[in-house]
Amino acid sequence: MNYSGVPEPNITYDPKHYMCRRAAGPLVLDGRVDKPFWAAADWTDDFVDIEGDLRPRPWKQTRVKMLWDDEYFYFAADMVEDQIWATLTERDSVIFYDNDFEIFIDPDGDTHQYYEFEINALNTVWDLLLVKPYRDGGPPVNGWDINGLKTAVYIDGELNNPAAENRRWSVEVAIPWKSLKECAPGGRGPLAGEFWRVNFSRVEWRTEVVDGEYRKVINPETGKSYPEDNWVWSPMGLINMHYPELWGYVVFTDENGPTTFEIPQDEHIKWELRRLYYRERNYYESHGAFTADVKLLMGEDAWRIQPTIELTSRMFQISTPSSDGSATFYIREDGKLWRENGGK
Repeated sequence: MNYSGVPEPNITYDPKHYMCRRAAGPLVLDGRVDKPFWAAADWTDDFVDIEGDLRPRPWKQTRVKMLWDDEYFYFAADMVEDQIWATLTERDSVIFYDNDFEIFIDPDGDTHQYYEFEINALNTVWDLLLVKPYRDGGPPVNGWDINGLKTAVYIDGELNNPAAENRRWSVEVAIPWKSLKECAPGGRGPLAGEFWRVNFSRVEWRTEVVDGEYRKVINPETGKSYPEDNWVWSPMGLINMHYPELWGYVVFTDENGPTTFEIPQDEHIKWELRRLYYRERNYYESHGAFTADVKLLMGEDAWRIQPTIELTSRMFQISTPSSDGSATFYIREDGKLWRENGGK
């Protein structure tokens, strides 16, 4: 197999985090996010451009709330919008061809077997399971559906009517743990004090009004619509959501806590292994082989790990001890990252 290069994100490792509280009661979905059910949940920070500080901040506000209970993972998204439109009505359409809201969930943080969910203002959804990121060969499983999924959209204005006084649209989503746990550690939902890796994206297309309808603006130089904007909760450092290692940390909490969160040292160690994976893959693309030269991959940067590289002609495995020395972390050529208890 000839491995493609993997662009290294232009970002300092500091994903967002969110303390996800328990829901006080059941959710009756109507798309509104201003009702008592959501009062106990904090808003996330406003979304930023997917590339982070490399690009201007979005000109329309997006923010999210989350809650959880024994049955569901709940999401509420609020999106300021003066152009509320949608065209796609068939489930599992490529929803981001419309303006949309997207949820990404990696339960165990190994970047394999994760979930993607998209919804437009018509309440049409696309849900899929990614066996691996596209950079590692995928594939997406479009036939996978979230059994028991509940969604609702609320429109403060009027859908597909440019003459209306449009202000915002909002979304509520309830995803059952019974669907999410199949890729989760231990085959179960989370416990208080644990975290899952989560991110959100809002796709925004440049539109104009033609004959009383919204149309994507065409770039006269290409004859195609201008590229969409991608606004996210936790920035990625490049235009690609399928780097689960950069998603935010959602920490599940209850009446006993926790109340605060700092990125654990082991997460920083895993990030440094991930950076070596990028560089090893990029070295292969340039040279047709992997390298066991750790210093060559690490360059002049400051690192906290002292890794070991094992090679075959078509595979690599990079390992390093955990922060307390009680375990070893490994990463391989397809990006899979895992932990094995016991020192090396």
